[in-house]
Amino acid sequence: MHSQAKENTVATIQDITSYNARIGMDALFKPKSVAVVGATERENAVGRTILYNLVSNPFGGVVYPINPGRESVLGVKAYKSITDCPGPVDMVVIVTPAHTVPGIVQEAVDNGVKGAIIISAGFKERGPEGVAMEEQIMDIARGKMRIIGPNCLGVMNPIGGMNATFAGAQALKGNIGFLSQSGAMCTSVLDYSFEENIGFSAFVSVGSMLDVDWGDMIYYLGDDPNTKAIVIYMETVGNARSFLSAAREVALKKPIIVVKPGRTQAAAAAAASHTGSLTGSDEVLDAAFRRVGVLRVDTIADIFYFAEVISKQPRPADRRLMIITNAGGPGVLTTDALIKDGGQLSEISDETMDALNDLLPAAWSHANPIDILGDATPETFAKSLEIAAKDPNADGLLVVLSPQAMTDPTKTAEYLVPYADLDGKPVIASWMGGESVEEGARIMAQAGIPNFPFPDTAVQLFNYMWKYAYSLRGLYEVPSPAQDVDGFDRETAKQILDEVRSEGREILTETESKAVLAAYDIPTIPMNIAETADEAVAAADSMTYPVVVKLNSETITHKSDVGGVRLNLQNSDEVRSAFEAIERNVAAKYSEADFNGVSVQPMIKLDNGYEIIIGSSLDPQFGPVLLFGTGGTLVEVYKDRALGLPPLTTTLARRMIEQTKIAEALKGVRGRNPVDMDLMEKIMVRFSQLIVENPWIKEMDINPLFADENQILALDARIVLHPADTNLENDVPKTAIRPYPVQYVDDYVAPEGKTLRIRPIRPEDEPLAVDFHMGLSEQTVKLRYMYNFPLEERITHERLAAVTFIDYDREIALVAIDEVDGKEKLVAVGRLEMLSGTKEVGEFGILVADDYQRMGLGSALLERLLEIGKQEGVKRVFGKLLIQNQDSVKFLHNFGFTTAPIDSEDGILMGVKDL
Repeated sequence: MHSQAKENTVATIQDITSYNARIGMDALFKPKSVAVVGATERENAVGRTILYNLVSNPFGGVVYPINPGRESVLGVKAYKSITDCPGPVDMVVIVTPAHTVPGIVQEAVDNGVKGAIIISAGFKERGPEGVAMEEQIMDIARGKMRIIGPNCLGVMNPIGGMNATFAGAQALKGNIGFLSQSGAMCTSVLDYSFEENIGFSAFVSVGSMLDVDWGDMIYYLGDDPNTKAIVIYMETVGNARSFLSAAREVALKKPIIVVKPGRTQAAAAAAASHTGSLTGSDEVLDAAFRRVGVLRVDTIADIFYFAEVISKQPRPADRRLMIITNAGGPGVLTTDALIKDGGQLSEISDETMDALNDLLPAAWSHANPIDILGDATPETFAKSLEIAAKDPNADGLLVVLSPQAMTDPTKTAEYLVPYADLDGKPVIASWMGGESVEEGARIMAQAGIPNFPFPDTAVQLFNYMWKYAYSLRGLYEVPSPAQDVDGFDRETAKQILDEVRSEGREILTETESKAVLAAYDIPTIPMNIAETADEAVAAADSMTYPVVVKLNSETITHKSDVGGVRLNLQNSDEVRSAFEAIERNVAAKYSEADFNGVSVQPMIKLDNGYEIIIGSSLDPQFGPVLLFGTGGTLVEVYKDRALGLPPLTTTLARRMIEQTKIAEALKGVRGRNPVDMDLMEKIMVRFSQLIVENPWIKEMDINPLFADENQILALDARIVLHPADTNLENDVPKTAIRPYPVQYVDDYVAPEGKTLRIRPIRPEDEPLAVDFHMGLSEQTVKLRYMYNFPLEERITHERLAAVTFIDYDREIALVAIDEVDGKEKLVAVGRLEMLSGTKEVGEFGILVADDYQRMGLGSALLERLLEIGKQEGVKRVFGKLLIQNQDSVKFLHNFGFTTAPIDSEDGILMGVKDL
């Protein structure tokens, strides 16, 4: 029995170690055998072209044509079915009518095929019948086979030599992973790539993404050492949570560049009809891309331009560009293009000005752009660049050369080569002209200085660069603590919403809305409800005049539309008149039943403050979307707003605020003191938590949120709920980014009575993680990581940002927190990470500080991780450890794990447990 159990364990471990390759994507990109169902010799047929491409581009594997009516196809022995193939089949390419595909997929699954490319069209883009066929296919393939398509061109792996497409030629080898939802766009880009000598590590037409989606592809190419950048032509997002999860993780390592048509309503409608999917708001899509560090560009050419620039030059620190040119006209054109898209001309520092004055003729521009005049020598270009590069105000440099009679483009390029690698400042060039500048352009390209024929194109690339860097900083930057998110009064908020729903209402009164805000520590202005004019006068008299009287209604959401807001009331007579006027207006425009009295509030003087709006509404693809901007009654006129996806950190909140025009005013203008921006960011974070934790909220806004140097107060609030018959699971789009899992917060009482807080990790925990790692002994580190992991590598900002700012949908990291001298101290970490491509298998790891070992903390973390795994749908858990770590081996056995060696040379074994 013991021997049989060990054999089963070894088999299970082998199954796990090959899981990513087998159930993941390798079967689609690195197959050892391919069957082509629908292979034919008919001229110009798709099945013929795909078979020809596979056999004429040797990838080191076997190709099986499947055609029941032929003995051979293109000289290759054919087979009647997949079952008849003499050897195992890793991947099948299906080129048959749509109605035949479910049966073919069933046969492939029955024969152990792990990957399929469905070229065939005629599925969801054709309507309900096609949707039903797709569902049938996925019922057959789920968990057993990965599918690309249907309605696609196919897949190329240029590095491995595989061409499973019906394109006319194999793509060149390179380091760009190209993904497209349009097969026609694939062939166009392929032609363009040959002309521009662009190579690819993968070239994929994803089709309508029945199974393999953007997230799967991004994860796969993110782990591919041959891929340095991922570029995407996207028509629809598909699974928003999958895309954003993968993109945020991979963007930290590799640039992800997207062209997404559909900015206009007409284009969006065309994309929907083409792919059978719905597209959401383009403005929301931009916010989603920013949230995860994805760069959106406007054209296919921009994709490859940017991929070249970012691979050769560093990301700029900010948006300020220094321009050096030998002609005034191009300098003006360049300036317009820079500023129009959000970039800035850098100011020339005094030191730089003095140095340029010493170098250049008196007639130089004495401003940025730095016009060094038409007779500038190569030495003058180079020296000017050297001086400008030292200016602390410059984040990037652009050199523009116009080939005038005195200009030597080739020699000038040679002089610029030493400046191709400036620390932290990108250098871009624009050698304008044709044949006369070609050699200079080639010299710079070889040196790593990207060159563009026109300066406005070069400037557009610089603007892309700083925007990309700006988004990435939002992922890397350590946010300040907004508030312990498990400290809100969630029960009170839920109770208010439940009471409103139980009464059959969808609109909360202002009083109820503000009570919900208060439960999440969002400051509100005090108010009294009055059902009669006498009560309103009494309430006003108890305050300091002037006061505000506003409609209190359970049915009317926009009070201003019925004259339901009366400001600056100076005495009791005005309060009484206001009450009666509001009552009359409601009765005239609605009914007496819609009038539930008024609220009476102190009048806040707006003279030295600002009116802000914070809101949330639903997007069909991305779920709840947040809004920040200029508020008040003219909010729709100014339209000064920024969108973002919840939940927020303080860093992400600041990013939203910075995108608005009112952001500059909040910092203090015209003698006004600045608003407390730290508090503003924290209010945004709290508001985002409120939204993601209360899915019955359909719409919500605080307008105005009053802010001045002394306070930030919600003066008015509006909450609209989903109808009572709404099915939250099926009818309401979920948050695109999973919120903080507060349900996994708990206390742990150690045997000696010490109480520790165990909770999911947060981005704000990075400083605690640094201190934690600095206190670990070398022995503890080696036992956890199975090698001597140097401290300086463990505590890099890049690494810790990745392990603290996690996606809770595919990874749970629990930290144990002790309180020492009134401060939090991280003392242990337990992590459960689901394998890419599935949530059913997860790898765990536990690390406990030396001073906190042998107090049951490791057991407490593992016990919680296993329980969380069950709740998250994980069916199998495994972990790796050193064979010499016998205490941990016994520890796993006590939890029901079975173990077996997987690497005898390094002394590593694996423990496995089914949940």
